[in-house]
Parts: sequence; structure tokens; C-alpha cells
Amino acid sequence: MPQTKHEITDVQPLLPGHLPQLAVRSPAAHKGQFGHVLVIGGDHGFGGASLLSAESALRSGAGLVSLATRSEHVPAALTRLPEVMARGVHSANQLMALLEKVSVIVIGPGLGDMAWGKSLLSVAANARQPQVWDADALNMLAAGHVALPADCVITPHPGEAARLMGISTAEVQADRLKVARALSQKFNAITVLKGAGSLIASPDGRVARCDQGHPAMASAGLGDVLAGLIGALLAQGLPAFEAASLAVWLHATAGDRQGSFGRGLAASDLIPAIRQLLEEQSPCLK
Repeated sequence: MPQTKHEITDVQPLLPGHLPQLAVRSPAAHKGQFGHVLVIGGDHGFGGASLLSAESALRSGAGLVSLATRSEHVPAALTRLPEVMARGVHSANQLMALLEKVSVIVIGPGLGDMAWGKSLLSVAANARQPQVWDADALNMLAAGHVALPADCVITPHPGEAARLMGISTAEVQADRLKVARALSQKFNAITVLKGAGSLIASPDGRVARCDQGHPAMASAGLGDVLAGLIGALLAQGLPAFEAASLAVWLHATAGDRQGSFGRGLAASDLIPAIRQLLEEQSPCLK
């Protein structure tokens, strides 16, 4: 097969001044113009993951954010995030009613691999909205439980990428660029291969690389924040490759800023820094 123009270009580094930007908002803007993100996840014992994604989406500019999670987690969600519309769901049928109202789906944070998570993922896989698949959604995809729908961004770390490709984690790390491109082709999806030097690959051959980040980011929950951030940027109108690229840069650069304080970085520490960086890169008003 002949190479396309994108396939023969070098990997593009993500640099300030050359990042995708959100449009300036009109003084008459309203919440309905900036999308409605639905975060799906949070099985028993993993409620915090979906809360982190929902908070990240909210603080990154989505007009509306809903959360579909276990009923037991709803009180905590309402206490921490009263702006998020939290709904306890017990079945796939309950989720289907929520899908009619949203514009972007983020699924996987804390989803688990039990019957509850599998049933919700099967519904999402047949939905029409653009989606971000992360964490347990990727593990179920790798296991063959479900097929990836169109218009998706997938966000594997090296272990998840290895399962998706049927190779070892060491093989992923040995040639990250090759694997990122292969994943984007295999699943026809924008792929964010996380880790030091995160790569964003498109099926059309485009690849971007982010060299920001800090070793203090080796902490649980940071991927959940990234997934919610990508969802928010999609909801505000950025195309998938651009949304993923900007989100990865914001997330990593926020990690640099917060990581300067040293060990003990919590995932939620990134969210205020992401909000500040987003305003610096894409001002709400000019």
C-alpha cells in the first residue's frame, strides 16, 4: 500500500504555540453549546476513578457532565461534585435512557470486569456518540468481550496496549511508536499510548509526541483525569486527534507544575493546574 502524506512525515512534538485551541466563547454563551459528557464507571470499590473523570470533565469546560455509577457511590458524588448529575444505574436499560441526552461518552474508569461493567460497556459500544475508552473498557476490548465503535479515542498504558496487541509489555516499550500506530490501525481509533513520551496516533498516519511530564506522576488515578479531560475537549468541539493531543499536553504539563513539589502527587492535584493551563492556551474571552 502506498504511503500517505501523513505516514511519511515525522512525529510532531507538542509544543506551546503550536497546540490545538478551543474557540473563544461569545459573551452570550450558554451551557448547551459546550457538550454533555457522560462518564460511565465506578463499580464496587472503584468509585473514585469515575469521580475523578467527572471532575476533570467539569473543570475542563464541558457544558454539562453526568455520571452513571453504582448507586452506592451517588451520595459521595453529590457531596464532592454537586454540579455533576450523578445517577445510580443497575442495568443496561437504565443506561440507555441516559445516552439519549449526552454528546460524548467516557467509559472505563473503575468499570471493573464483572457483569455490571460488561453490560454497561455493551450498551456504550452500540451508541452513536464519540467516545473515550479507558482502563477496564480496554481490558474487556482486549479480551474480545466487545467491539470498539466508530469515533473513539482509546487511552492504553503499556500493559493495556500489550493486551490489546497480544504482545508483551516489554515489546510495547521497545518500539512505542510502532505499537501506537498499529493500535490506531487495528481499532481505527485515535490512540493515546501513555507513559514517558506519550504518543497520540491517528489511523490516517498522524502521530504527535508529548515530552512533558514528571516522575511524581507515577500515581493512581491520573489516567482517569486524562480520560475526562479528553471527553471535555471533544464535547467542546475539537476533533478527536486534536482533543487527544491538547489533553495529553495539558495533563503532562500540569504534572510538571505539580510535580515540582515532589512526591505525593494526587491525581486530583492536576485538575486546577489543567484548568489554568487551558485558559493560558485557549482563553475563554479575548
